[in-house]
Amino acid sequence: MSEKTFDVKGRIALVTGGGTGVGKAVSRDLSAAGWRVIITGRREAVLEKTAAELSSETGNEVSWIAADVGDPKSVEALFNQLEERFSRLDLLVNNAGISNSPVPLEEITYAEWSAVVAANLSGVFLCTQGAFRLMKAQSPQGGRIVNNGSISATTPRPFSAPYTATKHAVAGLTKSSALDGRPFNIACGQIDIGNAASEMTAKMSGGVPQANGELMSEPTIDPGHIAQAVVYMASLPLDANVLTMTVMATAMPFVGRG
Repeated sequence: MSEKTFDVKGRIALVTGGGTGVGKAVSRDLSAAGWRVIITGRREAVLEKTAAELSSETGNEVSWIAADVGDPKSVEALFNQLEERFSRLDLLVNNAGISNSPVPLEEITYAEWSAVVAANLSGVFLCTQGAFRLMKAQSPQGGRIVNNGSISATTPRPFSAPYTATKHAVAGLTKSSALDGRPFNIACGQIDIGNAASEMTAKMSGGVPQANGELMSEPTIDPGHIAQAVVYMASLPLDANVLTMTVMATAMPFVGRG
């Protein structure tokens, strides 16, 4: 019989987009649970401030490495530093992402499309690739990857083609990663988030377009609920996996949307 939980004390976790919002909440709770957390993102000042804050709050050191997940060379440098400084990786949380301007599809520029794809999809792929290489080579072999999928991985909002396309693609990447990682003790799952309070969802209080054409204010939830879900997923032994999970504001117009 397998153990019910995984001994996380001192295990290495990397959280992308870990400086703010959901990523910061996830990093805080992982650190409090005993993980050795490294946060990454593009803004060094934000990362440094967050790492110091979380280290003080949790009593466990939180480190940071600046990187742009949409840039292959930057991701390569990130994982090289990770291996040099920490020797292994036990958990990757692919959280970094951006949304697109809420405009009709034909008005979205190729530059914006490319930026969303780079951050939301290519970044997940590149970091997963880096994690696979390290997790396969380390001893003991294996690890876990948790992807931020969003409810848009299944159901779109109006004017969200780039964002929705990337999140649908992440769902496929999650399943492929779970399959390809199976022989190497690498588990991969996805958490689909519905309206966690963050910079990205702040506009919802003023109303967002609905499928019926109306503008409606939507409820949000504390990102701590997402963090606790990730902590649970990460606490499982590697012979168990949460493939998909949805955590959302109960009253948001998602079920039955459209």
